[in-house]
Amino acid sequence: MSALPLLKRPRRLRKSAALRALVRETDLHPGDFILPLFVSEKISEPAPVASMPGVFQLPLPALVREAREAHADGVVAVLLFGIPSHKDEEASGAYSEDGIVQKAVRAIKAEIPALLVITDVCLCEFMSHGHCGVTRFEGEHAHVLNDPSVALLARTAVSHARAGADIVAPSDMMDGRIAAMRNALDSAGFQETPILSYAAKFASAFYGPFRDVAESTPRSGDRRGYQMDAANGDEALREVALDLEEGADMVMVKPGLPYLDIIQRVKQRFEVPTFAYHVSGEFAMLKAAASNGWLDEKACLFEIMTAFRRAGADGIITYAAREMARWLR
Repeated sequence: MSALPLLKRPRRLRKSAALRALVRETDLHPGDFILPLFVSEKISEPAPVASMPGVFQLPLPALVREAREAHADGVVAVLLFGIPSHKDEEASGAYSEDGIVQKAVRAIKAEIPALLVITDVCLCEFMSHGHCGVTRFEGEHAHVLNDPSVALLARTAVSHARAGADIVAPSDMMDGRIAAMRNALDSAGFQETPILSYAAKFASAFYGPFRDVAESTPRSGDRRGYQMDAANGDEALREVALDLEEGADMVMVKPGLPYLDIIQRVKQRFEVPTFAYHVSGEFAMLKAAASNGWLDEKACLFEIMTAFRRAGADGIITYAAREMARWLR
């Protein structure tokens, strides 16, 4: 490998804003950002989330308004999460044709057909116990059963596609779920529905505020038995390889900032569309620091989003998607 050429006076290219822009290696665009949205059957007015300033649980009419305004700002895609009025141990609301996510997809696509709708495919918000699959409890230990969970996840993905979802995004981390979803989607006539897999989803301490808004905290136990150990980078590459082999079209690394190295390795190894999730804890930390005057929120967001793109992310899921899109217009 040849050595990189050396500039004798690199500061020459930094002396003005125009010069810096001319040689900038990484640019941001409004289309880089995906906005997570939370739709709830349980409320009639938007409900603010204390741990995530500016984020709300939304009833269906307010969800459609938020999606319309986000699209007007320049956001090209939303990622939908549903909060049902009823939960059970079979997550029946996840795959009901009249479930809250299915209703939300139909409503958004009817009002804003150009907006891409991505649906999170998981069972945790719909399970009475908060785990991501069918679960057997032994005292305080929760054992998630892989294959029965995969069957329900595949059924959920088909129901989302039937409602009009543009992309389905499984986030459960069960083994073999991509192959099952691909087969189920193809058999149901949705061969053209892409799968964006949460391929490398780590068991992270940064998910706390999300569990507040999604009402998905496990009743007992934790998710370390199926989400990835934060120490394992090579395993993340194996997970991505498996999902791509099973039929995933795009992959995601979650969380984002603590795993920039994983994003870079995934992009370099597989050269497929790769997404980063700027998760709730990362967002909440910045909001807290900005509210105390410790950090410049806008400047920090630009730096964070540039870091994701520089690492290789093709798109970024972030609660700041609307702000970023407006600032970049």
